[in-house]
Amino acid sequence: MTDFNEIKQDTLTRMDKTIDMLKGDFGGLRAGRAHASLLDNIMVEAYGSPVPIAQVGTISVPDARTLSVSVWDKGLAKSVEKALRESDLGLNPVSDGQLIRIPIPPLSEERRKELVKIAGKYAEQSKIAIRNVRRDALDEVKKLKKDNLISEDDEKKYNNDIQKITDDSIKKIDDLYALKEKDILQV
Repeated sequence: MTDFNEIKQDTLTRMDKTIDMLKGDFGGLRAGRAHASLLDNIMVEAYGSPVPIAQVGTISVPDARTLSVSVWDKGLAKSVEKALRESDLGLNPVSDGQLIRIPIPPLSEERRKELVKIAGKYAEQSKIAIRNVRRDALDEVKKLKKDNLISEDDEKKYNNDIQKITDDSIKKIDDLYALKEKDILQV
């Protein structure tokens, strides 16, 4: 990259993508209430390859404690049911032809604590990804300095800017984790 604005923009974009991925991961952790995003990470074996569950049927939320998947191809109903059963969400789907009902059991205290730990792992992985993006950006700034395209004062200023972006992103991750933890532990 040739100038700091490009480096800064690339850093912001990559950090935002990391935070968006974390939001998706958190969406897949259930908090005792039914919501369609709970099934986002479930892959179904269809036509010889794994596909997201949303590509083989319509997911709906008939009530606060139930999800349903209306499978478009009757032949895939068994695959969908198997994928749901084998997911780490602890679900027990009930098949009725092409309609699969998924009752969402209330979470035990032990399971809630387990889910908080999983959320913590997701948050920590995101922080590591953010720090890797920071390292890449600092390397780019160092390269600009080495190529004599910026002064030493600029290098320090740019490094501080990158650190501020990093700190903001890590704070967003911590805030998201705190919200998810509260959501999971709420009875």
